[in-house]
Formats: sequence, structure tokens, C-alpha cells
Amino acid sequence: MATQDDDSNGKAADRIKDSAQQIWLAGLGAFAKMQQEGSKAFEALVKDGAGMQKKTQQAAEETLAQAQQRMAGFASEFGTKAAGQWGKLENIFEERVARAMEKLGAPSAADMAALQARVEALEAQLKKSQQAAAPRKATARKTAAPAAEKTLRRSKAG
Repeated sequence: MATQDDDSNGKAADRIKDSAQQIWLAGLGAFAKMQQEGSKAFEALVKDGAGMQKKTQQAAEETLAQAQQRMAGFASEFGTKAAGQWGKLENIFEERVARAMEKLGAPSAADMAALQARVEALEAQLKKSQQAAAPRKATARKTAAPAAEKTLRRSKAG
């Protein structure tokens, strides 16, 4: 005959067995849920990563554009400064060449310009004197011809 202890032990064992079965099923359910949620979470992470990559790439392109602008500004500024320095160097060179030419006794550009102006003034004076002399010669020839005839007549008569 079965005793009450055996009966309560059997019921307890059944309850433990049922609890273990429920724990097992809960674990399997959690595993299945994680598989479903895990793939969804993975897809969400991929989507977020793609969005982050686009934002990062856009920020990098903007930074690159700003850097290019800065470099263009620096290049322009450098070119301007270099041109200014080149101009100064050119002036120094010209001054030194002029001093060397002066020491050698070569006329300066100003001397040459003054000489050119003087030559032009003398040429103008020469033209004026030639134009003024031309009518005098013609008048002198006309008056010289009758005088020569008188001299010839006298010499023939005498």
C-alpha cells in the first residue's frame, strides 16, 4: 500500500519535473526570441552604420573643401608676397647696375634723354637757319648777277 509520504513525494517530483520542463521551454523561447531579435538588431546596426558612414564621408568632404580653400588662399598670398619680393629684388639689381655703370663713366638713362633732347633742339635750330639762309642766297644771287654783268661790261669797254 502506498503511503501518504510516497504520494506527496511523487507529487513533488512531478512539480519539479514540470518546473524543469517550463524552465527548459523558457530557455528555448529566449533562444528563439534572441535569434529573431538578433537578426533585426543586426539589420538595424547595419542601417545605422551606413547612415554614420554617409555623415562621416560628408564631414570629411567638407573638411577637405575647407582645406583646399585655405591652401588656395595661402598660395595666392604667397604668390603676391613672392611677386612683391621679386619686384624689390629687381629694383635692387637695377640700382646696383646703374651704380656700376656710373662708376665706369657710362651715361645714365637721364643723361641719354637729356642728350637726345639737346640733339633734337639743335636739329630744329639747324632747320630754321637753313630755311632762313635759303631765301638770302636766292636774293644774293639775283643781286650778284647784275653786278657781275656791270663788271663784265666795264672790262670789255676798258
